[in-house]
Amino acid sequence: MPDEPVVRLASRQPAADGTVTSRTELPVRVEEDLLEARHAVRAAALAVDLGLVDQTRVVTAASELVRNAYIHGGGGTLLIEQLDRRGRLGIRLTVTDQGPGIPDLDAALDDGFSTGAGLGHGLGGARRLMHEFEVDSPPEGGTTVRATRWAAG
Repeated sequence: MPDEPVVRLASRQPAADGTVTSRTELPVRVEEDLLEARHAVRAAALAVDLGLVDQTRVVTAASELVRNAYIHGGGGTLLIEQLDRRGRLGIRLTVTDQGPGIPDLDAALDDGFSTGAGLGHGLGGARRLMHEFEVDSPPEGGTTVRATRWAAG
């Protein structure tokens, strides 16, 4: 039986820049962690008052990103941060893995590109669902994706 996931919850104290109000970190090691990640992201999206459509966007993007880390990166970590920028609430997802990296990032962001059996909408689709999106995948391996969605307002 796999080890139980370790979840670290930070207090609601803001970071030095005053933008992060809460952090949750989840491992992505086994398939069950993918469902756990979806539930945690939905809860965080509710906490920052995202509407139903935006909740669905964020959960879908998170699902794609953690699945990529699990399948292509051999597992990793999901960091969920609730944000408050001068009263504007949002959620930032940071998915990190130590896999082989993404050799051609431009191609990976195009629809239809797949290194597996998928349809090739994952990374590019996740980018379209979020307001801010950045990928860091150095040649020596490992990938970090940061994606943010802001509540309407």
